[in-house]
Amino acid sequence: MKTRLCIVAVVLWVVTLIGAGWFFVNGWTAKGIDGRMEILLAPNERDLILGEMRQLLKAVHGVVTGVAGQDQPADRQRIEQAARAAGMGMAVDVNPAIMVKLPLPFKQMGMSIHKDMDALADAIAQKETSQQILQRLSSMTARCTTCHDLYRFGVDK
Repeated sequence: MKTRLCIVAVVLWVVTLIGAGWFFVNGWTAKGIDGRMEILLAPNERDLILGEMRQLLKAVHGVVTGVAGQDQPADRQRIEQAARAAGMGMAVDVNPAIMVKLPLPFKQMGMSIHKDMDALADAIAQKETSQQILQRLSSMTARCTTCHDLYRFGVDK
């Protein structure tokens, strides 16, 4: 009897791991009507993710505005702060329940943007040229547009 119970427990454990792995990779998604993958979230989860995206866009705007400024040396600290505000520190408090609903490529792109915002802030502090800063930013925004081309948010009912 104990052997059967152990076998059942191991089988359930394996099935649970497989299921969790599948959700970690695929997230909670459906095919969208416009051909993009629709990530299904509760309304408050959707608002949270969209709010984070707006913060990222504001950080990009802060960097571009600072780089375009006339007094760039004086603005460097403000430009660095704008980039750092969207770095990994911004991603620390993400709810694990939301992360499980996001497909792996979406999570990877998002985390790479946060890491690159920290690297951009470091580059600004190390006095990279405006051209170098804009090249870094261009690489990041290319991933943003790719992500927006691939995914959309839907409401989980």
